Amino acid sequence: MIGIQKYIYLQGKKMKNLLTGNTISLVACGLLLSSSMAFGADTIDSAFKGGKASGSVALYGQKHDNKNGNLDSGFGNGNATVAYETASFYGFTAKAEFKGNLSLGELEKGDRDGAASSAFANNSLMTEAYVKYTNDAFFLSAGRQAIDLEWLGDYNESVVAGITAIPDTVIVVGYTDRKAESGIDLSEDFHEVTKKGAYVLDVKYAGFEGLEFNPYAYSAPDVADFYGLKTTFTADMFGGIAHYAASSEDTQADGSIGHVELNTTVEDFTAAVGYIKTDKDVGAGSMSAYGDNISPFDTGLNTYSADAKTVYGSLGYTIASIELGALYGETKFGTDFKEKELNLTAGYPITESLATSVLYGEVNADEANGESDDNYVLASVEYTF
Repeated sequence: MIGIQKYIYLQGKKMKNLLTGNTISLVACGLLLSSSMAFGADTIDSAFKGGKASGSVALYGQKHDNKNGNLDSGFGNGNATVAYETASFYGFTAKAEFKGNLSLGELEKGDRDGAASSAFANNSLMTEAYVKYTNDAFFLSAGRQAIDLEWLGDYNESVVAGITAIPDTVIVVGYTDRKAESGIDLSEDFHEVTKKGAYVLDVKYAGFEGLEFNPYAYSAPDVADFYGLKTTFTADMFGGIAHYAASSEDTQADGSIGHVELNTTVEDFTAAVGYIKTDKDVGAGSMSAYGDNISPFDTGLNTYSADAKTVYGSLGYTIASIELGALYGETKFGTDFKEKELNLTAGYPITESLATSVLYGEVNADEANGESDDNYVLASVEYTF
């Protein structure tokens, strides 16, 4: 797997967010998984007894058909997630989450967890284990936790603090030391972000109707510092995104990336067009190493490469509770290379707790040693509780 693989069971939600132009809300992301602001428990025992269990059971499969050689691959995987979060005790809550995976077969030996794939470094992982304090003015969380910021994602061993007392504003500061990605399609071991970790300052201001400003700054000592501004406009039927970020690199030339998007929503129909451009010499630099939210593609091999210019368009339609999505884009990068990608998605909620989703992808990319042509299907069914 290349870069940050998007889990198939989130593809329907991701496509919907892309098409409507909605941005990730810090209040809704994994940083703020608060069950309640109220001091609902009188004792620690009652906080544990009054907590909430959650989880999921899922089946997943993927099949790749590489037309440039005998490189076809595929595997099946079973996934189970169990989590427990305590009730609030004077503002304190705690959460633990475990994920387990089971091989359900491979097309060829090594497709799932061998040298050819390395998708599963483990079959069980404690993905979350944190303690959090929340009140009306700020929050503080420490431990293994899910993070979804512009350039920092997945599960992180981190300390995160935020100020929510300022009207229409959320200010988040944090430090992460190690991170891992884990889902129904892969599971990493926790590993160092950098030798000295990474720091983040992220601010979201929504004081103007229909506008959200998101300035941010990251620092990975001895690697790079990077900063940017993302502006999101949302109206009844139209929306837009304007985003620019630049890096100051310690070991290579500085990188940069710009992104603009226009989108519309009319009843059950959505559409978007966008353009992404990176620095001529080093692309986005080190910015995409710890997580990303700009690339709209499932694969996106070269979206962040040097001198990459990406144009994409997407359509979405919901009919009889079936969410359909289509995304096509073309990236020109390097001296004279080109990459094309098509993603087709379909998601259907069988019940409130049981859902299925399918993604079909085609990637055709020029490479230094020839052309890469890959067609693949990702499918899942998941029950959540």
